[in-house]
Amino acid sequence: MKVILKADVKGLGKKGDMVNASDGYARNFLLPKNLAAPADAQNVTEMKNAAASKQFKYDTEKAEAEANAARLNDQTLEFKAKAGAGGNMFGSVTSKDIAQKIRTDYSISVDKRKVTAPDIKAFGTYNATVKLFQGVEATVKVKVTEA
Repeated sequence: MKVILKADVKGLGKKGDMVNASDGYARNFLLPKNLAAPADAQNVTEMKNAAASKQFKYDTEKAEAEANAARLNDQTLEFKAKAGAGGNMFGSVTSKDIAQKIRTDYSISVDKRKVTAPDIKAFGTYNATVKLFQGVEATVKVKVTEA
């Protein structure tokens, strides 16, 4: 019996897969526990529509991330920090600061965990990598000057 899985079933398949299951297994286990639906015309059409919708959402999010990456690539983010005696910088510039600056300057929402930057504890220019989507990255320059 052909069924469409509504949840992952160990040894059979993943959610959304159309699989062949034995008649007894399907009727006595999968269908009563709502783990699968019979593969009739309506359910097959719904499965195809759900897959197309998921693919469309993925494509639009990736296109948006690529557009944001194009906007961010080779941009310079400027930070001003206080200096102590001898020109040493107080504190550091963290990935949280970089993500917040991108959010305020470019209106692009970036999670601080997606920003990879070296330890910025001195004045100068550094490169930081921002992961916007799976396989889409942007490189920004971080310039730290004395206030």
